[in-house]
Amino acid sequence: MNPVVGLDVSKGESQVQSFLDKGQPFRKSFSVKHTVEGFENLLGFLKEIERVADGKQPSVILESTGHYHSPVIQFLEEQQYVYIIVNPLISHRARSTSLRKVKTDAVDAYLLCELYYKEEVEPYKKRGIQLLNLRNLTRQQETISSISAQTKVQLLTVLDQIFPEYRGVFGNLYSKVSLQTLFLFPTSEHVLNTTESVLTEKIVSLCTRRSEKWA
Repeated sequence: MNPVVGLDVSKGESQVQSFLDKGQPFRKSFSVKHTVEGFENLLGFLKEIERVADGKQPSVILESTGHYHSPVIQFLEEQQYVYIIVNPLISHRARSTSLRKVKTDAVDAYLLCELYYKEEVEPYKKRGIQLLNLRNLTRQQETISSISAQTKVQLLTVLDQIFPEYRGVFGNLYSKVSLQTLFLFPTSEHVLNTTESVLTEKIVSLCTRRSEKWA
């Protein structure tokens, strides 16, 4: 036997459906509250399935629901049950191809059990803190890169309107010396109202690695 329990998780409770094997539903669907008493009832049901399935511990399959499934996952981990978290896109695809078109919590729990036997699903692998931190840092880096790219486009738009001659003065428009020079002389009028020696002195002070001749 290959028993499975499908949980359609919602806020504060879950709908439960079980199969002993493919095409073999076990008992009627029922709901459990996400409370101590509710999880005790669920544990008793899981133990009952294990006895009927000749000692085979059932896997538990559920759909990712943001934070609603967090207490369920904590309970399953404490009781050392294998659980599978399904991407909502996969479960939605399975629901759309099913003959059970009516959407109810009981039907969804049933479909999750069927999905367990149809798809190549794998037990959830708890990510270590280092991997979670790396994922968060990667997302932050992508966000910062996107903001940087947008800012550069906006800068070019403004330059084209008020100081188009500035583009091309420096090899890298976004270099430190270029941006600081632009900060000191933001328009062509500012440049025309100063002397070449002052311009040279400012650029030299901003870029000490370059010669005065370059400046």
